[in-house]
Amino acid sequence: MIESVSIFQHWYIAVPCIFVIYKVVDYVRTLYVKRKLGAQSILNKRGDGWFGFKTGRLTVKYQKEGTAVAISQQRFREVDHPEVFTYQDRIFGQTVVITKDPENIKAMLATQFSDFVLGERLKAFGPLLGEGIFTLDHAGWKDSRAMLRPQFAREQVAHVRSLEPHIQYLFKHIDLHKGEYFDIQELFFRFTVDSATEFLFGSSVSSLQDESIGCNTKELDFAGRLQFADSFNKAQVYLAVRTTLSNLYWLVNPKEFRNCNQVVHKFANHYIDLVLSYSPEELEEKGNGYVFLYELAKQVRDPKILRDQSLNILLAGRDTTAGLLSFAIFELARNPQKWAKLRAEILQRFGPTDLEDITFESLKSCEYLKAVLNETLRLYPSVPRNARYATKDTTLPHGGGPDGASPIFIGKGQLVVYNISATQCDPYYYGKDADVYRPERWFEESTRKLGWAYLPFNGGPRICLGQQFALTEASYVLTRMAQTYSSLTLRNGYDYPPRKMTHLTMCLFDGAWVKVEK
Repeated sequence: MIESVSIFQHWYIAVPCIFVIYKVVDYVRTLYVKRKLGAQSILNKRGDGWFGFKTGRLTVKYQKEGTAVAISQQRFREVDHPEVFTYQDRIFGQTVVITKDPENIKAMLATQFSDFVLGERLKAFGPLLGEGIFTLDHAGWKDSRAMLRPQFAREQVAHVRSLEPHIQYLFKHIDLHKGEYFDIQELFFRFTVDSATEFLFGSSVSSLQDESIGCNTKELDFAGRLQFADSFNKAQVYLAVRTTLSNLYWLVNPKEFRNCNQVVHKFANHYIDLVLSYSPEELEEKGNGYVFLYELAKQVRDPKILRDQSLNILLAGRDTTAGLLSFAIFELARNPQKWAKLRAEILQRFGPTDLEDITFESLKSCEYLKAVLNETLRLYPSVPRNARYATKDTTLPHGGGPDGASPIFIGKGQLVVYNISATQCDPYYYGKDADVYRPERWFEESTRKLGWAYLPFNGGPRICLGQQFALTEASYVLTRMAQTYSSLTLRNGYDYPPRKMTHLTMCLFDGAWVKVEK
């Protein structure tokens, strides 16, 4: 009698067979879908021969060294066809499409918006930021945006007066270093967390108020206050690594990361518990100035929703503006003639002491100030790279075929990274001096036709809600500095372009060490 033998008893034969069958079926299906969608194979492909693990490891290394942004721009020049602004790579075993093509970016963020989502971001960012506007997709994102949009109405952005007390503390710290170099970026981060917490929570964390400028801090202390900034920064470094690992994000969850998240949450809970102690009637009575959390609590009383949304906005309100200010001062100190030009405009418009005329509207009328901010955001976008996952089999307009001009196939679940820092530094869009800090370019005809080649605040339905808020705050700080200080000097020893710290947002890796004089 012949014994029947199941193939499943010989798994070492079955598994490879199933894998081969799956690959053949998937290949045939992909060919069919590509033909149906009118897409062609991507022209540029690169890889390290180790399933992307070498590339992924180097990416993490470059982040730690402050060179990740420069290397990511360089890779576009190293592919076989650098004139095609899209290529395919592998990172930690995952195939990734990377693009700086404005038409591809426009498709993902606007014209084919429903074809792409944030994907794994909630899982990667969730331990720190929870379920907020920057981590949610679909209905959750729509509800968050509808909830938050009124909080960034023009009337609230216009309240520049609330920044002046924080400016005074900032200037006291600057004046401590008269005749000496100091890191103004560190002060900007403290300034923006103070102004952001006042806007968000109605009470500033007052990090600039310390003993060095004669402040009594005993009445300011509460759980998490002193540790918040450091914990928030460290947590974001871990989030950056988790993002790089993509689907392997769960490999990075050390005790330090968890402890940092607890400190940040305790800090936020201090304010959440306070606002929830007020009845709806008491919140309505608190009309002395605008407070984000008070207005939000009128719509929702869930403490987790309030905390998650507040931390999402705090990240944007603190880190992006501090980075923008730091890069601006770095470049203006490096180019003293541009600082002199900006100062001349400010003094002509407002004089050396006038504060009453500095408003939302008057700041927007300062043309060279706007050009300085535009140029800073061009060379140093707050979020240099971003990503989306395809929700279905779809295409992107460019990158395929023998000349790279045909649509490329993007399969369901495919990760696409768009590198706006590479776009905004490309000579194709900005001329031969694309790597030069030159605010004057924003008065030229060429910059009026950039479209999606200039995108510092994202675009499409997910365009940054706080765009005007950030620009107004940065404009006010630069205006007040121009009124107060006659010269900026950058300390020698910087490489150029400077190294950049990249986690969720971008700032100077080595700080902005400057000397100022009145």
